[in-house]
Amino acid sequence: MLGVDLQGERMPRQFTRVLVNTLLANVTTSFLWFALTFWVYLGTRSVLATSIVGGAFMLLIAITGIPFGTYVDHVRKLRVMWVATLVALVSFALAGGLYVAVGPDRILDMGGPWFWLFTAIVLCGGVVENARNIALSTTVTILVPQEQHAQANGAVGAVQGVGFLVTSIFSGLSVGLLGMGWTIALAVAGLAIAAAHLTLVRIDEPEIVHDPTRSKVDLAGSLAAIHAVPGLLALILLACFNNLLGGVYMSLMDPYGLEMFSVEAWGLVYGVTATGFIAGGVVVSRLGLGRNPLRTMLRLLVLMGLIGALFTVREWAWLYIAGIWLYMGIIPAVEAAEQTVIQKVVPLPRQGRVFGFAQAVEVGAAPITAFAIGPVAEYLVIPWSRTPAGRDLLAPLLGHGEMRGVALVFLASGVVMVAVVLLAFTTRFYRALSEVVTTSPDEPLEPADILAP
Repeated sequence: MLGVDLQGERMPRQFTRVLVNTLLANVTTSFLWFALTFWVYLGTRSVLATSIVGGAFMLLIAITGIPFGTYVDHVRKLRVMWVATLVALVSFALAGGLYVAVGPDRILDMGGPWFWLFTAIVLCGGVVENARNIALSTTVTILVPQEQHAQANGAVGAVQGVGFLVTSIFSGLSVGLLGMGWTIALAVAGLAIAAAHLTLVRIDEPEIVHDPTRSKVDLAGSLAAIHAVPGLLALILLACFNNLLGGVYMSLMDPYGLEMFSVEAWGLVYGVTATGFIAGGVVVSRLGLGRNPLRTMLRLLVLMGLIGALFTVREWAWLYIAGIWLYMGIIPAVEAAEQTVIQKVVPLPRQGRVFGFAQAVEVGAAPITAFAIGPVAEYLVIPWSRTPAGRDLLAPLLGHGEMRGVALVFLASGVVMVAVVLLAFTTRFYRALSEVVTTSPDEPLEPADILAP
């Protein structure tokens, strides 16, 4: 799969090696992150706890997006990957030492300091890996011809799907059968393997132009690059709104699934549904995104909203699994579409900053709902849905079950997403950015051309 054809041509070998190393590193960091989320919920049975953990992760990704993006623009991409790998390796090793020294019972006490310290250390290792992902988006521009960017971005999505499949299956099995201690040890070993493989990776990168006036966090440079392209800021804000609703799913999907399945089975469910992520990435890598990736993206967001609204209308395991699979299958295409647009209209010397800014804005939305929806669901919606009045009111629409309150939140979120995206089709930003995106590769892209490196 990693050697997939790009419109009849093999993927460049250098890019394939970058993808393989990204797979190794992301599998390891995601493995421990998934395990932490499962372990915390099983140890506390608190939706609030998982919301805090998940929200903190997304918040840190948002905060570091612009600094990481600026860093990626000012150093060679291979160096970024080395730094990310080594910092994650040290962080996970420190987390393992703390686990052994303090013990699981004291760490799971949210009222004590060890829970927050342990979570912060694991978060550090997971978040720094995000610099690698920003660098990965720029390596598409460096190593792959422009006419094949959509397919390459689809291959990236497929690789992420493979990582998601592996980590979700083995995280659940590892927590359920081995415990958190051995899970941390496996994560450390996995990162060591990724570091060893990184010695085989080469990236032929053009000479980096250093601008001494923009050597720090370049928010102004990011905004200048974005404002130069009509409609690009609106696209980022739309993705931000999508992630705002995505925070709802991030907070509530694991509690919903862990009430329906054992932790081992829930990990297997994640693994099965991750094949949708792989399938979506492979489809994009082979077929592309059409002449107008922006239009494709909005159509898929409408479909995502419908799935999110309906996949829990009944407390049926098969419906939940099918809905997650379809939702996963759409994610690679949506992300590839946004990346393809940015890679076309933003010059390479500014792409790291733009990707970093977009990530900061988009991911920063998720913690807002993650932090908000946890307490609302745990203390208001779920208790009300389990009262006789709540059950009677929700039964005609959502059926019966212990998690009908969560289903109500999912339904409302999906309906809102569909409404907003349909409205976006009628806006000036959609028409303006579509015009820029559909410009032939042989024609000048005036908005991007006015930017100096």
